[in-house]
Amino acid sequence: MDVARLQRHFIDFRASLLREGILDEQFAQLEKLADDSSPGFVLEVVSLFFEDSESLLNNLSQALQQHPVNFNKVADHAHQLKGSSASVGAQRVSSVCVGFRSYSDAGNLEG
Repeated sequence: MDVARLQRHFIDFRASLLREGILDEQFAQLEKLADDSSPGFVLEVVSLFFEDSESLLNNLSQALQQHPVNFNKVADHAHQLKGSSASVGAQRVSSVCVGFRSYSDAGNLEG
């Protein structure tokens, strides 16, 4: 596959992620921060997000397995994940965390 075709695929894929609400305008703003002196900026930020998210999800899973469940801890982990997701433009993840936090605040394990 030639470079021009690969670039078109990337542009189409990025547009699809924005259109479907997986990413939002915050991601586009993040992309604008990259320049010639830091071309890998977005990759670095997104990689850090994935590393932090893995840790947060593990903590969230552990908190949900405690008996009784400490819903304050669950809500805190969901809030942290919501914030980091919003900062990289991961709209859909951030939105799910809002709902998850609401269920935690209500002490609802079924949500």
